[in-house]
Amino acid sequence: TKFNLAFNRHDIDAMMEMMTEDCVFENTYPPPDGTRFIGKDSVRAFWISFFQSSPHAQIEIEEIFKSQDRVIQRWVYHWQETSGVKGHVRGVDLFTIRDGLIQEKLSYVKG
Repeated sequence: TKFNLAFNRHDIDAMMEMMTEDCVFENTYPPPDGTRFIGKDSVRAFWISFFQSSPHAQIEIEEIFKSQDRVIQRWVYHWQETSGVKGHVRGVDLFTIRDGLIQEKLSYVKG
């Protein structure tokens, strides 16, 4: 999707153009529930910090399911530590779409 392509380019402006003003994002960290960010300013601030701390972040989409205003995507998130060690984790995002924009993005990971 366009959002995932923007993620892989680390294009925060493009990502935020696809989200509603009152968007909600639940991160996978910290366990057990992750942090909840509400509103474009809060979500934007998260992504700025995230890409600064994960400059090699990439997401590989395995599968996308869509039904009405809901989207589920399975993914593999890839990163590289500052030491050069590479890692990955599998997960799922649950999206709620409103008026063609992402209103809610809830992220979950394995392990």
